[in-house]
Amino acid sequence: MNNILIAPSLLAADFANLQRDIEMVNASDADWFHIDVMDGHFVPNISFGMPVIEAINRHAKKPLDVHLMIEKPERYLAEFKKLGATNITVHYEACTHLHRTLQQIKDLGCLAGVVLNPATPVSVLEEILPDCEMVLLMSVNPGYGGQKFIESTYDKVRKLRTMIQEKGLNTLIEIDGGVNQETGQKLVDAGADILIAGSYVFGAKDPIETIANLKKIK
Repeated sequence: MNNILIAPSLLAADFANLQRDIEMVNASDADWFHIDVMDGHFVPNISFGMPVIEAINRHAKKPLDVHLMIEKPERYLAEFKKLGATNITVHYEACTHLHRTLQQIKDLGCLAGVVLNPATPVSVLEEILPDCEMVLLMSVNPGYGGQKFIESTYDKVRKLRTMIQEKGLNTLIEIDGGVNQETGQKLVDAGADILIAGSYVFGAKDPIETIANLKKIK
């Protein structure tokens, strides 16, 4: 992909001024809204509930990239589609029947992706990769924003890019955690297509300019 996609993570937004932050992303060069859904079981935190996502969708003018950090995500796929999800990614570690879950997502008309935790090697995707439209690599441990980037992610991206090329696939590589201008450039150099940025964007003095600079990464 020549044009890198930028997906600001609303987990880092000001929840007391969520509409303001959504409108900022609408006005920016960002491509997607990234929404982390946490259940307090699969990860030690709870984030957006369904009414909040429904409210986000009413104001968002860009696709919703919904990342399910939840146990048994297959139970809620249709509901998230109704709430406005354009893309749905589920964790390899949370799905007993991953192939079936990806097919369910595709049948709903959403882009289907698999997420790998930092300790999960890309080799586990050997059989399922042709069914993945996206693979999201966690570059921090899931559950909280603002964590330090895990350096081994660069090598993981390179390995995954090699797998994708060897199989002749168009699978997109998405990165979540610790993304800034420096890590973003290195990730794209390694083969990433989509950068998720939370604290780096919403904590910036000028979030729109920060997004514009990320978008310039080649």
